[in-house]
Amino acid sequence: MSEVTRILSAVEQGDPHAAEQLLPLVYDELRQLAAHKLARQMPGQTLQPTALVHEAYLRLVGDPKGADWDSRGHFFAAAAEAMRRILVENARRKGRRKHGGGLVRHDLDPAEQITEPEVREDLLALDEALSKLTSVDPQAGQLVQLRYFAGLSIPEAAKALGVSPRTADRLWSFARVWLLREIGGDVADDQLS
Repeated sequence: MSEVTRILSAVEQGDPHAAEQLLPLVYDELRQLAAHKLARQMPGQTLQPTALVHEAYLRLVGDPKGADWDSRGHFFAAAAEAMRRILVENARRKGRRKHGGGLVRHDLDPAEQITEPEVREDLLALDEALSKLTSVDPQAGQLVQLRYFAGLSIPEAAKALGVSPRTADRLWSFARVWLLREIGGDVADDQLS
């Protein structure tokens, strides 16, 4: 049993000091995961990786009902789901009229514009499509969350789901095609690889 798994077990049993021991062990990996997710966001994102990690961590260990992780992989899958929800909430908040949703930004001097901003995926469309996929095939939905939001490889995701790597590979192929069709090509194929 790894140190992280041992501490997760202690958190689950209600040890108040276990959460303090957990953060230093998983912080770097959570920070990398958060930076990876934020790099895929639309330009102008104000949420920083550190803030995303802290918010996700507080949601994970702050809810005693949700602290029933079976393994390290299960914890990181829960962290990926928490980060996804935070990013979706943030995107929805920014889309509200009160926060400038629907307004178009106009640069003062378009002649000085050097390059166009890189087009990023629409997180809300992806979230909606992922929710639909999960209702059609829950295992494929979980696999996408593990691969896309937690950054796990096919073998790591297969282990977390309790399936063979070959089965996970087939599910991944199905999920990618399903999501790309559902979103309508807004998400580049290489972003779901």
